[in-house]
Amino acid sequence: MKKIHLICNAHLDPVWLWEWEEGAAEAISTFRVAADFCEAYDGFVFNHNEVILYKWVEEYEPLLFKRIQTLVGQGRWHIMGGWYLQPDCNMPCGESFVRQILVGRQYFREKFGVEPTSAINFDPFGHSRGLVQIMKKSGYDSYVFCRPDQRDCQLPAGPFHWVGYDGSQIMAHRAFGSYLSLRGQAAGKVSNWMKDAAAEDSDEGMILWGVGNHGGGPSKIDLEKLNALMAETKDHEILHSTPEAYFQEVATGGRELPKVAKSLNPFAVGCYTSQVRVKQRHRRLENELFMTEKMLSAACANGHLTYPSTEL
Repeated sequence: MKKIHLICNAHLDPVWLWEWEEGAAEAISTFRVAADFCEAYDGFVFNHNEVILYKWVEEYEPLLFKRIQTLVGQGRWHIMGGWYLQPDCNMPCGESFVRQILVGRQYFREKFGVEPTSAINFDPFGHSRGLVQIMKKSGYDSYVFCRPDQRDCQLPAGPFHWVGYDGSQIMAHRAFGSYLSLRGQAAGKVSNWMKDAAAEDSDEGMILWGVGNHGGGPSKIDLEKLNALMAETKDHEILHSTPEAYFQEVATGGRELPKVAKSLNPFAVGCYTSQVRVKQRHRRLENELFMTEKMLSAACANGHLTYPSTEL
């Protein structure tokens, strides 16, 4: 019997086409609704990533933040991904990615006592192959992404081993039908997967659902329809789950996964010009920080000053 892992999430771009205050308000609203459903529906699990959103909830809704901490401890709310913010996954240098991970994992470890092992980047427009080595050395064994689709980047159906430049490998999975579902249509998305994936040689599947692109997450109508689908489906086991649970099932299933040794590109190349000043200034800051560090190291080596020790 095939097992379907449902990953409820609520993708939220906090400062895409709106001010950060609106992004913070939407995060608080989305998290409050998700917490209500976690407490009301047995078996339901909500998944969410991105430190910055949790920090806003911690600052502006401390009681909600404590509820989430309790739900995480109970396994009803899953800290997903563990990065500070979903980044551009092509343009930044390796050190920028490392800092995304280090700062993100430190926050979630301190506030929730967890360290995710499945990285997620649902929304970036392509993914550099260099990420594999960085994620592997940072403690990740798996990766979930959405773009590019099969028209732009031919990939195996289902999970595969993504191979980095240095030979590092992590399991990867391109989400079926993107990261979201329209309100009231999550069960229909699951039904479509069961039809489309019926011939696949796999015992497990993963489906992302939840209202987005501007937050929202789970809805009562979707949860009720999904519960009804679970009850009436006999040839698939459907359960609320996490990326880690899905990849654990894949890893212990005994299947030999195909290997992909390339960057997962291209997608929406023109979008790299839509915020070109932000990207140019990020690259300029990276270079300035690199040069500052180099100058400080040289000064220390010459005995002109003592280099301060810092820890993240």
